[in-house]
Amino acid sequence: QVHLVESGGGLVQAGGSLRLSCAAPGRTFSSYMGWFRQAPGKEREFVAAISGSDSNTYYADSVKGRFTISRDNAKNTVYLQMNSLKPEDTAVYYCAAVPTTLLVTTTTLRQPKTYDTWGQGTQVTVSS
Repeated sequence: QVHLVESGGGLVQAGGSLRLSCAAPGRTFSSYMGWFRQAPGKEREFVAAISGSDSNTYYADSVKGRFTISRDNAKNTVYLQMNSLKPEDTAVYYCAAVPTTLLVTTTTLRQPKTYDTWGQGTQVTVSS
């Protein structure tokens, strides 16, 4: 099973930027990849997703225009560039992979249950 490793989290002031990375060491993943986040006391929520083949991207309304998801298949890495960060972006951020053979829709891409492989999460804290 592919394991995912996130990095790049940290503490930043409101208005600042961070770039998260998600790697699959030693493995190749070609399926849809997504980023989710979970704040204390809240459910895990969809942030962004990217297709494997043509790099179509999908975003939650709350991050559209501020966050950018991208991937480098040669490096088996997915990125989440986060700009204009707000205190409400504070959460643990997780990357996840969709099973290669699973057909998805724009609706199911936003559901955690669609993804079968998850990273351990990286903390992002935005101070006001």
